[in-house]
Amino acid sequence: MALSRRNCGVSHLEFEAGVAFLAGIVGLCVWLWRRNTPEALEQKLMQAEVRISQLRRKLAELQTIPKNVSRAEVRIWMDGAFDMMHYGHANAFRQGRLMGTHLVVGVNDDESIAYAKGPPLMSEIERHAMVESCKWVDEVVPRVPYVMSEEYLRWVIQRYHIDYVVHGDDPCIVDGRDVYESAQALGKYRTIPRTEGVSTTEIVGRMLLLSKDHHQVDGDGEAVVAGKALAPDQQQFGTWIRESKFMTTSRMLNLFSEGCSQPPADSRVVYVDGGWDMFHAGHVQFLRAARTFGDFLLVGVHNDTIVNHYRGSNFPIMNLNERVLSVLSCRFTGDVVINPPWHMTREMIAALKISAVVHGTTHDKNHDGGQDPYAVPKAMGIFHELNSEGTLTVDVIIDRIHANRERVDAKVAKKKLSEQDYYNYAMDSTHLMRALRLVAREAHRDPPSAFLSKDIVSCDLTHSRSFVVPVDAVCDI
Repeated sequence: MALSRRNCGVSHLEFEAGVAFLAGIVGLCVWLWRRNTPEALEQKLMQAEVRISQLRRKLAELQTIPKNVSRAEVRIWMDGAFDMMHYGHANAFRQGRLMGTHLVVGVNDDESIAYAKGPPLMSEIERHAMVESCKWVDEVVPRVPYVMSEEYLRWVIQRYHIDYVVHGDDPCIVDGRDVYESAQALGKYRTIPRTEGVSTTEIVGRMLLLSKDHHQVDGDGEAVVAGKALAPDQQQFGTWIRESKFMTTSRMLNLFSEGCSQPPADSRVVYVDGGWDMFHAGHVQFLRAARTFGDFLLVGVHNDTIVNHYRGSNFPIMNLNERVLSVLSCRFTGDVVINPPWHMTREMIAALKISAVVHGTTHDKNHDGGQDPYAVPKAMGIFHELNSEGTLTVDVIIDRIHANRERVDAKVAKKKLSEQDYYNYAMDSTHLMRALRLVAREAHRDPPSAFLSKDIVSCDLTHSRSFVVPVDAVCDI
């Protein structure tokens, strides 16, 4: 039976109101359903992630800016050689950037580096490109002297409106003088913790293990190292992991992922992949150019076993975690795919919504038995070959090291001694602070006459070094 006013026993106005109410309920249900579609929820999640990233940055700025400085803008200065720049340098930039709102980085010129510590392996242009590519760097100043005079430092402060000069807490001594003594004298010097477990010296040491003929292929297509055939486990897919003293934590990966997010809706996703070993200026040039093929750059980083299988010898120089951090620090990276398949598949392309696959004409030598890892994207018509701007590869860097082997060996040996002294000092300082806190607690609990007379506390902490500390300093802890 059809619904009518007569059947319901209601007035005309009541009937119309009821119909309008029901229509409103139906409309509300449709609106709620549309709001909660997977696409709509993904869009909201992406917006929330961006907002969370902004709030975290703001919170970090509020926590690190000194109270006596205006929060409108705090300009930070950092400088260095940044030869063979790695993720430890990038982490220093990240920490320095958090101390202010604008990070200016000076790159030392070749001449002053050569005088202070020997000629750099990378050119000024290459070192400048690496610093400029870091997403935490706002401005780069070229040809800065390795040791800044007080006059030069004052010019830098005035020219770039610098509030603080920042450097790692490891010593930087040239000719018996602290490189940053002028900044300290001006009261503008601040330190940040160095990234433990990584240094240029240690990385160069890994590369020195490779012979000049570090990776060849004989006439039969068999991988060889220094004229000898690789062991069977190096030619097959065995487990091969590059060891490192650096301890990668989820927190560090999260910090380096700042700015990464899902590709915006309907964006053109560009995919590139590689080992990205010894992340260098050639990689940066390629990523910058590859990004122009779309709206969002997705970078695949292959694991250690895959890289070693196709590259052989002691490759990769840096392990998967180190290489991921290096790629994440680059301002052209939208997001990273960790351990993607070497040979791309249709399922992978569909899952990641890839619109274009780009590969450079200059790349590390790989030997995969004639199989094409890009056969699928080529068949789909989405593959693009990019003419590389330069010829820099890991092999070129290794050749530079071997061409200067004697000098590099001596430099590495000297640097290792200074780094060991730093670690010994840091360890002794840690033990010292623990001992002083213990002494302070005992002193406040039951102060002996020695404390009352302001005597000296002596703590032998390492059996090789004694620290003599005034009691005033202890009681201030």
